[in-house]
Formats: sequence, C-alpha cells, structure tokens
Amino acid sequence: MKKPNLLSFIEKISYYILNVIALANLQFLFLGLVQVDSHFLQQYTQISIYFFLFFILIRFFSIGITANSLLNRLPDLLFVAIGLFVAGSDKVFQFYLIGRQTFYLFRMISAKGYKGTVIEKFSDNPPVLVLLSFFAAIFVGALLLMLPVATIPGKETSLLNALFTSTSATCVTGLIVFDTGTHFSMFGQLIILFLIQIGGLGIMTISSAFAIMLGQRLSLKSESLIQNVVGESSKLNMINLVKSILFVTIIFEFLGAVILYFTYISEMYAPNKAIYYSIFHSVSAFCNAGFSLYQNSFMGFKSNFNINFVITSLIILGGIGFPVMVDIRKLTKNKFKISRLTLHTKIVLTCTLILLIAGTVAYFISEYNNEMKGFNLTERLYASYFQSVTTRTAGFNTIDTVNLSKGSVFTSIILMFVGASPGSTGGGVKTTALIVVFVSVLALFRGNKDVNIFKRKISDSIIRLVMALVTASLAFVVFMVFLLLLIEPFSFEQIIFEAFSVFGTVGLSMGITSMLSGFGKLIIILLMYLGRVGPLTLIFAISATQLKSNFTYTEEKISIG
Repeated sequence: MKKPNLLSFIEKISYYILNVIALANLQFLFLGLVQVDSHFLQQYTQISIYFFLFFILIRFFSIGITANSLLNRLPDLLFVAIGLFVAGSDKVFQFYLIGRQTFYLFRMISAKGYKGTVIEKFSDNPPVLVLLSFFAAIFVGALLLMLPVATIPGKETSLLNALFTSTSATCVTGLIVFDTGTHFSMFGQLIILFLIQIGGLGIMTISSAFAIMLGQRLSLKSESLIQNVVGESSKLNMINLVKSILFVTIIFEFLGAVILYFTYISEMYAPNKAIYYSIFHSVSAFCNAGFSLYQNSFMGFKSNFNINFVITSLIILGGIGFPVMVDIRKLTKNKFKISRLTLHTKIVLTCTLILLIAGTVAYFISEYNNEMKGFNLTERLYASYFQSVTTRTAGFNTIDTVNLSKGSVFTSIILMFVGASPGSTGGGVKTTALIVVFVSVLALFRGNKDVNIFKRKISDSIIRLVMALVTASLAFVVFMVFLLLLIEPFSFEQIIFEAFSVFGTVGLSMGITSMLSGFGKLIIILLMYLGRVGPLTLIFAISATQLKSNFTYTEEKISIG
C-alpha cells in the first residue's frame, strides 16, 4: 500500500478548503445571507485566486508535470490568469470555482463504488454523463453571456441572470429575465440559439454525431447512452438513429425557416432581418424552447395563418420524439399500414391528438369572453389551438398569459406537467406516462389483472417506473412550490403556474419571472435543470452507485382506501 506523503496531504487539505471557498462564493454571488462591502469582497477574491494557484502548483508537484497534466489543468490556469490580469473579472472567477468544485464533488459521488478510470466510471453510468453534459453546457453558456459583447451597449448581464438565461436556453425552457431581442446583442442571441440547439438534441447525441462524421465507431456503452438520451428502447442501429436525428432536425428547421422567411418578407421585413428571424424562431420552435425575438412573443401574429401553422407544426414535430419520427418514416415503406407502428408510437400519437383537441376546446371555452374577447371566430380558433400546442412544452403565446382565467390556468398546469413525449426536445413527465397511468387505473376498475393497450401488455417494470416518475416529479415540484411560497410575495396561482411551467420546460409565465428574488431564481434554475434531464435520470444516476441486495423480505398485505 502506498504511503501518503506530505504533498498528497497538503493537496487533500487544499481541496477541502477550496470546497469551503466555493460555498462562500455561492453565498456572496447568489444567496446574500451575509452582507459584505465591495473592498472586502475584492480582497477575498484575490486571496482565493492565489490560494487556487497554490493548489494547482501543489497538484503539479504531486502528480508530476506531464503533457496530460498540463492539458487537464489548462482551464484552471486560464481562469487564474483572467482573475489576476483582467479587470472586473472577480465574479467570473468566483463562478468558475463554484462550477469546478461542484463538478468534482458530483463526479466523486457518482463514481463511488466503481473501479477503473474516470472515463470508465462515467461510461458505466450513462445518466451521470447526461447530467454532467447539461451542467457543463449551462456553465459555459453563463460565462459567455456575462461577456460585455453579449449585450447591447449600456446594458449588462449579472452572474445570476446569465446563469438563469443559460439554463433556460440549454434546458429549452424559454423563461426569461431580460427581453432576448432588446437586451442581448447579435452575439448573445447566437449563444442562446446555440444553447437551444444543444439542449434540444441532447449533448451526447450531438457529440456522438460528430464522432460518426469523423469516422469513429460507437462503443456499446456509447450506444446505450444515446438510447438513454433519445428515449429509444428497441434494438436498432444507433448510428443510423443519430444520422436520422440530425437529418430530420436540419430538414424540419430548414423548411420552417423558409416558410417563415416568406411570411416576414410579406410583413415588410428587410431580407437580412427576415432570414435571421426565420432561422431563430424555427430552431426555437422545433427545439420547443419558446425563446422569441419579440417582446410579446407572437401576440402580434394571432391572425397570421403561416405563423400559427408553422410554429405549432414545428413544436408538435419536435415534441413527439425522434423514435416516433423514425417509426413513421418506416411506415412509408410499409404502404402506411398502421398495424406496423410500434406500441410506443401508437401511444404517443394517440395521446398527443387527445391533448391537442382537449386543450383547444378548454382554452376556447375558458378564454372566449376573457383574453379572446373581441376576437373573431378564426382568431379564437387559432389562439386556442396555438395555446394548446405551445403549453405542452414550447412557451410561445399569442394571448397574454398574465390575464388568463382560472380555468385556463388549471388547464395549462395539467398540460405543462404532462409535457411532450420521450426522446423529444420537450420536458414534462411525458405522454406515455400519462397513458400508462390512465390504462392502469382503467384496468383496475375493470378488474383486469394485466394492463393492456392496443392489444399489447404493459410490463410491470414499466408501470413501476412510471409511478416512480410521476411521484418523484410531483413531490419535487410541490416542495419547490412550498419554498417559493415562503420567500416570494406573489399569489399562489402565479407561483404554482411558474413552477409547473419551469418543470415542464415550457417557459410561460404570469409575469413574475423578472421580479423573483435571487433565491427564487436559484430554485427556478434547479427546476429547469431537473425538468430537462428528467427525474428518472437523476434517480438512475444515484441508484446505479448503490449496492444491490440479493435477498427479499417477507410479503405482507396492508389496507388501502
């Protein structure tokens, strides 16, 4: 056994001190529980930078200076240089240290119980890779949005608001604290658009696609990871699946942008502006992000057929999931025989159609004499249908959500909680979960032992997963609603609407987002993150590190109802 030397001991102690410094940074940057003057904060940050440099040097001497160690420490050295030599970079360094220590802490916890290299540890636990990939994208996006070039002259983005915007874009939520079109520069808007595309397709799917384009073969673990991200459970060629994902995404976003371009040209937009607006909104719609370059979303286009048709079509296509798209594509080769569709596809399409119709009817009735008062019949139908589609995960709107009736608020909460479908760009507990719960209850009322749908049996393991997903999701959202009610001055209706909107990665709001406290924004950020990666991903990431028992307990019945 290797004996610990003095350098290793100092390195270990320094690592724990860095964790304490990161916690202090969290308090200074976000929580504000202890107020300090700017002079003390500046001195504290400089000491933190020097201590961090000391840690890096100790680390070098402990493991030896090699090409690999220099490459691994490059980000650390970069941010030390920024902290020492770039004026006004204190908050950037503090935020970097928070992200760095959080990453290493999470890596240590998630890798517990595994053997082998760090890469092998992560490869054996795909959900951890998904969680860390989204975390890394959010972190880098926040740093980029804090840059002065990311905002228009005279405006700036604080660390908390940059983190909020980056999370909202990467998690394709669309909730904003600043108006995207008037606060951010072209550079900032492109960063947001890139984060939307990354979050919509999934970090690991995109990286695997690049690997394929470079001629690399996917390992079995990588294929398993892509299946986890895109929601494909059947055995198929994963390389073809990733190619199909990229092909379908590019085609639909391109077609959507082309149609939108002609719409904007007809609205007397300059050609360059029409092209940019078309691409931005097409990508945002297909990825179910809900980011808009207009201050009032699409309220100015409530009677425009092209906008209503194209945006909703892109949202639906992005929300049904890539496995369904692949299955429908196969259907064209089977002379459109519905029986050839998989059970997953049948459930997704059926539930999507039911929710679209039910939502349209509900909004038409609830808002007939409220927000849609004064609309003609065509505008009422457009607005009802648009709201029914977008509330599921997209976050665009053609009517003012601030003044929705109680019936519409209730309808929205249900639709937002259900969300899109597995393997899609949207969030929520997913349409398949809703159907499994419904048919399970129906089977119980009918006295059936098995849960059947479309002449197929739903396995007990799937039912248990669905129950775990719905229960964990509700418990988490309810707890966050409780915290928000304690610290925010807004009404119960506004808080619960905001929370369910965020968890479903919808992005609709009743006008309270920009007025949330710092702690409230942190809660919303956590809700967006978990809503995008999914509660089951977090459960699997944690449970995969636990030792499994090989025994069972004695069964005993309990009374229910």
